[in-house]
Amino acid sequence: MNEIFIYILSTTGALFILLAAIGVVKMPDLYLRISVTTKAATLGIGLILGAAALYFGDTAITSRVMAIILFMLLTAPVGAHMIGRASYFTGVKLWLDSKYDDLEGKYDARTHKLSSEDKPNQPKTK
Repeated sequence: MNEIFIYILSTTGALFILLAAIGVVKMPDLYLRISVTTKAATLGIGLILGAAALYFGDTAITSRVMAIILFMLLTAPVGAHMIGRASYFTGVKLWLDSKYDDLEGKYDARTHKLSSEDKPNQPKTK
């Protein structure tokens, strides 16, 4: 019975990683590619690591797998956000069929600061 769970987890993880690889090739711009790889590859790696923890059944390996999965869940979204932010600020263009740009008009290229729509840039008072 344990082998069936291992097969299911590892196959599903491999399929998610395959979908992430296909998404990198098929997505039209950098921002969609980042989204695909962050979500699908992180889930795929987590499922494969879960299969490895079940296969070995050792508490030392299982604790390492849990630490790796936690590390991936914490760092992959942050890294993707930083890459996307740096790409946007350096002028990487959005896909031509993008419906809207959330940051349009909110970024000052001279000062490299974002302004909120709710709180427009106002001069500081003393």
